[in-house]
Amino acid sequence: MIQREALDILKTGVNVFITGPAGSGKTHVVNQYIAYLREHGVPTGITASTGIAATHMGGMTIHSWSGIGVKDDLTEHDLESIFDKAGLRKRMQETKVLIIDEVSMLHHFRLDLIDQVMKHVRKSDKPFGGVQVVLCGDFFQLPPVSRYGDRETHFIYRSKAWHDGKFTVCYLSENYRQVDDISLTILNEIRSGEVSDEAREHLRSRHNVRSELVDDEGLPMVESTRLYTHNADVDVINENALSKVNSPEFIYEMRSTGRKPLVDGLKKSCLAPETLRLRKGARVMCVKNNFDKGYVNGTLGVVVSCGPGLDPTIITAPSREHPQGERIMIEQASWRIEDEGRVIAEINQYPLRLAWAITVHKSQGMSLDAIEVDLSRSFEPGMGYVALSRVRTLAGLTILGINEAALQVHPEVLKYDRNLRTLSDKAQSVLSGTDAVEIARSQNEFLAQAAPMHKMGKKGDEEFTGYRSGKTSTFDITAKLLLQKKSLKEIATARGIVVETVIDHIERLIADETISQSDIAYLKHEISAKHFKKIETAMEEVSLAQTGDSEGKPPLLSPVKSKVGASVSFKDIRLARVLLGYVK
Repeated sequence: MIQREALDILKTGVNVFITGPAGSGKTHVVNQYIAYLREHGVPTGITASTGIAATHMGGMTIHSWSGIGVKDDLTEHDLESIFDKAGLRKRMQETKVLIIDEVSMLHHFRLDLIDQVMKHVRKSDKPFGGVQVVLCGDFFQLPPVSRYGDRETHFIYRSKAWHDGKFTVCYLSENYRQVDDISLTILNEIRSGEVSDEAREHLRSRHNVRSELVDDEGLPMVESTRLYTHNADVDVINENALSKVNSPEFIYEMRSTGRKPLVDGLKKSCLAPETLRLRKGARVMCVKNNFDKGYVNGTLGVVVSCGPGLDPTIITAPSREHPQGERIMIEQASWRIEDEGRVIAEINQYPLRLAWAITVHKSQGMSLDAIEVDLSRSFEPGMGYVALSRVRTLAGLTILGINEAALQVHPEVLKYDRNLRTLSDKAQSVLSGTDAVEIARSQNEFLAQAAPMHKMGKKGDEEFTGYRSGKTSTFDITAKLLLQKKSLKEIATARGIVVETVIDHIERLIADETISQSDIAYLKHEISAKHFKKIETAMEEVSLAQTGDSEGKPPLLSPVKSKVGASVSFKDIRLARVLLGYVK
């Protein structure tokens, strides 16, 4: 299933499980849905199973949001105690959509507790009290943590709430991180539970071999990030490396506001340290997305200036687009917890951390060009898969050590994954077999129920083609700007969204025949002629290679990316795909 199809299903208001391989854009789809819900004023609970994942989305842990904390079960007294807390009660009673990210690490019994408390607070016997629940995660990644003496732990699909919730499965099929076929093959074989001799040989070929990402003069384009399974290894490497940098050290302290328990939770989960120690020449990693400034979570660089009253400036690793690296001034960022649009806790710090080494756990969600990874002490299923899926190409991988456990995934997940794929295929078939007008009607009905100010479109007013809420739909606004021949950047700025979301809108508008290919032909100039030709040729080849279930569908992005190379962005490939008429 592609991202646009998953978004269409989400907007109908059914319970949904968004899953797929690492790098398939699961969180991206959820963030698009969050933006859509906010635009229409739908009260939304944004949560995750861990604090780190929650801060990525601007939310809080599901444990805090629901009031269950770390409890393994809830008594009647516990339920009444939660109900008596006015803030918790109001939040749960008003919420129309609840999002929970990184559910692979959520204990099955805690999903049942969330269901139980929401039914109690909302005074409803419907699953989760009648709220739309969106779960997001990949069961091949790190599982729930269980300590000795704890209650028996399973993945959430073993819970009663999962069964009762009747979740529609959206298994995303495209990969936006890995760009070579060998890397994808290895990761897919790990997911299948059968790592071939050929894949093992490819991995052995990367043992203690430095990154092959070099410039025309043979110099390294990117300095590798080291990944380790244990915190102690990471701390020792970073501290030793910083002490060897021959320049004055400056300290940047984190600032915070809000209730202490919430602030403490943000501090614990934030990847930026409370005390950031920097020196000119220090190796750092950005730990937050800032597309306008030109960096994302995982961008690596070297500090070129810092000091009292100065924002740190880094120079990123050289690339084909920036052969000398790109100079970026890093401004303070905020991590916050919001409730009903009000900030109730916030921390401020420069979004940087020392990056000679990081842990595998903290690398989740990052996309890196080059890594050195020590998996010789891997200790839980999925750890090797998470680490190896961080790097975009095999050429950027150096293996310092590896054990057999690193190539293993949870055996139960192997079996259940086939079931998830089947359920996703069924959901995709139902969607493709449903008239576009009927889909839009279902989405409109959900908005009418979920958004207090939303009004249903009435038959007879005009032809029903989408959302009617007393204002123009988000897609119609984009369509008008396209008809005015605005650039992608101009549209994104005017709409307060990113360019990638504009392209999502274009795909939808073309598919719904709201606009035509001739209306967007002017956007071809946004891609260099050389790159457009490369993409066109690659798409023809990939389209011809797609057979079976994929036949007749738009060419998948990753195979195209592997053909056109690193100099062509995914954004340009997606735009070219719709310009070439491949979107159905």
